[in-house]
Amino acid sequence: MHIQIITVGKIRERYLADGIAQYMKRFRPYVKLRILEVDDDRRPVNLSDAQLEQILAREGEKILDAIPIGAFTIALAVDGKLYSSEDLAALMKKREISGGTVAFIIGGDLGLSRSVLERCDLRLSLSPMTFTHQMARLILLEQVYRAFRINRGEPYHK
Repeated sequence: MHIQIITVGKIRERYLADGIAQYMKRFRPYVKLRILEVDDDRRPVNLSDAQLEQILAREGEKILDAIPIGAFTIALAVDGKLYSSEDLAALMKKREISGGTVAFIIGGDLGLSRSVLERCDLRLSLSPMTFTHQMARLILLEQVYRAFRINRGEPYHK
């Protein structure tokens, strides 16, 4: 099984980059994990609705081009389904059994285009609260790592 996280933009905060690097190391015994960052588009301070849609469309094209062929795709979305850690573990176990790649998609600060959301097999919400897209990457890594620990019967904090 392979996991790919496709995300818009780079991590700018050092503490988040350090946390992400730590989880990347922790994944080595479990799964091949890759993070692919697509460039976010430059934008004016005050966006019109038309400019917003254009930026989302351009970022969306980059995301769609990065999705591996045949991957099961999961978009992180505000309107996504809420999963417990155990539910996510069960989903990851099912995907692991069927093999292939799971691609998680994290949009930029503007979100994801309609075309990306429509392409995804599942929309997942991390919480009803709002997180920055940079924090969402770290939280997602922690939860997927926790899912692998659960699936292998290893201790994890409840």
